Amino acid sequence: MKPSELGFDEKGLVPAVVQEDETGEVLVLGFMNADALETTYRKGLVTFWSRSRQELWTKGDTSGNRLRLVRILYNCEENTLLVKARLEGEAVCHTGNRTCFFRELEP
Repeated sequence: MKPSELGFDEKGLVPAVVQEDETGEVLVLGFMNADALETTYRKGLVTFWSRSRQELWTKGDTSGNRLRLVRILYNCEENTLLVKARLEGEAVCHTGNRTCFFRELEP
């Protein structure tokens, strides 16, 4: 499948779950538009569309903690991405935690 055939939502976005390629650890959830996807492939670094800032951002440009692209898979409904990447650095989360998923929801 080509990126242009993905089921982007009405805002032109698809959710992108980033998973550490070697460990399988889920690191972060972001959103990609066509430009973010193209930039990710071209640079080899995971790039998202920032919904709050309305601009592209490559993970690690500020912190230095980059996500090096390995490959991108898509789901059966063709509307969500699983980005396999290698973390270059210590942490993905802006809080300093290795992953953005570090807190447990209580029942």
